Amino acid sequence: MNTNKYKIATRIPLLLGILFLCLGRGMLHGAGTVTPTNAAYQPMEIRDHQVNVTLNNGFAQTEVIQEFFNPNPDTLEAIYTFPVPQHASLSEVTIWAGEKELQGEVLPRQEADRIYEEEVAQGNSAGKASRESYQRFEFQVYPVPAQSSVRMRVVYYQPLELDTGVGRYLYPLEEGNTDEAALSFWTQNQKVDGNFSIRVTLKSAWAIADIRTPGYAGAQSTDEHGNIVFEYQNQTGDLNQDFLLYYRLVDDLPGRVEVIPYRDASDKPGSFMMIVTPGIDLQPLSGGADYVFVLDVSGSMDGKLHTLVKGIEKALTQMQPQDRFRVVAFNNNAFHVIESWTPATSESVEHALGVLRQLQSNGGTNVYEGLQLGLKKLDDDRATSLILVTDGVTNQGIVDPARFRDLMQKQDIRVFGFLMGNSSNWPLMEVITEASGGFYKAVSNSDDIVGQIILAKNKVLYEALHDAQLEISGGDTFDLSQMRIGKIYRGQQLVFFGRYDQPGQARLTLKARLTGEDKVYQTVVDFPETDTANPEIERLWAMDRIEAIEHAERLGDIPAGESESVITSIAVEYQLVTDHTSMIVLDDETFQRHGIERRNRERVQRERQAQAQRQLAAPVNRRADTNQPMFKQKAPRPSFGGGGGAIDPFSALAALFMITLSVLGKKLGLSKKGD
Repeated sequence: MNTNKYKIATRIPLLLGILFLCLGRGMLHGAGTVTPTNAAYQPMEIRDHQVNVTLNNGFAQTEVIQEFFNPNPDTLEAIYTFPVPQHASLSEVTIWAGEKELQGEVLPRQEADRIYEEEVAQGNSAGKASRESYQRFEFQVYPVPAQSSVRMRVVYYQPLELDTGVGRYLYPLEEGNTDEAALSFWTQNQKVDGNFSIRVTLKSAWAIADIRTPGYAGAQSTDEHGNIVFEYQNQTGDLNQDFLLYYRLVDDLPGRVEVIPYRDASDKPGSFMMIVTPGIDLQPLSGGADYVFVLDVSGSMDGKLHTLVKGIEKALTQMQPQDRFRVVAFNNNAFHVIESWTPATSESVEHALGVLRQLQSNGGTNVYEGLQLGLKKLDDDRATSLILVTDGVTNQGIVDPARFRDLMQKQDIRVFGFLMGNSSNWPLMEVITEASGGFYKAVSNSDDIVGQIILAKNKVLYEALHDAQLEISGGDTFDLSQMRIGKIYRGQQLVFFGRYDQPGQARLTLKARLTGEDKVYQTVVDFPETDTANPEIERLWAMDRIEAIEHAERLGDIPAGESESVITSIAVEYQLVTDHTSMIVLDDETFQRHGIERRNRERVQRERQAQAQRQLAAPVNRRADTNQPMFKQKAPRPSFGGGGGAIDPFSALAALFMITLSVLGKKLGLSKKGD
């Protein structure tokens, strides 16, 4: 080993020590290479960034191939991060360093850290992939020789849901700007100096009416199997704008049940993904209501506060005079903006807007105190909705999710949450909305007006199913997703995972209440003896199981030590990167030297073989209730769509509030206490 390389190799653990020391404060959450501010070396360059996506009947496969170039005179380590897509299961990491090909295997996190540090200290080629909670994936690659490059390939899977016949795929790239300490400590290189390309293949057994890619003007075509292909390419680019693709199914599709199974042998349990698209006649609602706006005005909202105020302005001007509103804001503490219940007359709305325009963004984020103040002074005789808008992670006051659940269950009020940015705390918002029977939507700066309106407004236009619960009898099913759903809104698609021991028929039952009347919807589905077309379902099931355990841990229902053990066991068996596991990336010889079992290599081989076969065939319709339809009605179709191009974020969020809140009163007018 030459002298310069030895100095760099021995200094790497110190750099990593600084890195992990700062993780408690947070790190940049966007995509790109990172280096400490004022470091002696130039940031690692991204010479190539290719994204290949396949959307295939219920789940997405995302492949990212990048080339990192070291412009410095010494051998260095590349550190790359990108935001964690919601429910994503990171399954493959491959690194090409010179003549070597390194592949990834998932191990308990401490073991992976130890092996990586040992190999780097010896100057050997190694890589590691880790997850930092719900916020980001982090990749480390060593060595990147001076004036040379390495290539890295990453693959992850995630389930997809349709909303009123509209699908939404997000490739997150933007930084959330929620951690000022991290922003001052780290320098991030988000520029692609070579080819920047995105290719999406949309395979669907149901006909596609159209697609939208706001902000990305690419070419659309149809391949020999009838799949829609979208391609975008640029010689240079910045990894600072999320890529979004909306796709809308044709109208008049049936309410339905689809099952995507995987079982490779009759003596092993099978896994399945079940997609329920209700076809239920939910009627429009009318009437007035009370609205409580709870608004994040912390420092991370700088630059976004104008968006928020413009949105509320549009919402208030669309309300009916019999509606009433209050406004609460929060940063380090919560405070009233409009304290008393105020009728939505033109005069009172104009006064409120004058007050809102004076708001300034500063301080931390105390979500709990904001909700607590918003829940005061409720009128038991009026239906009330709380609209929570935040872009940050709660970092002041009470942060325990169980306390949030207890707070929301004390009142009969629904929370409709809007999460702004990739680093928003969706696990906490999930707790809040589940406890209140509401729902939440993520809002990217790249979302356009049509997509967000379609995704949001149909939830509040119509009545909802209440006390909904799914049951499966037969198949000896086990380890199922949460089957007690609570409320089902118009256009909402339900995605579940589970396992089964016995092939053959099983009865699926959905029980719910609609306008006080008990409703029962039933069908029969078949679990196959074997079906090897979609081996990725095993990883998706395992990640769903892990997220359920994490959710229970956050609420204190499972002790942290016990949950860590169970999560680690599942993640290692199904080769998933979690908070307690990491993927160590080595060559064959080094894996053998450390005695590491090649579980992921075998799993990846099965997945790639199945993907190659699916690529040569038309999409398979996985509808499972054709012979005995579960629903008599057709699936709801969008009541608004088509036309228009990409809209700037200010107009998009304003329109989102305008549409959502102008109809919210109509919905809640018939949703009195105890409904």
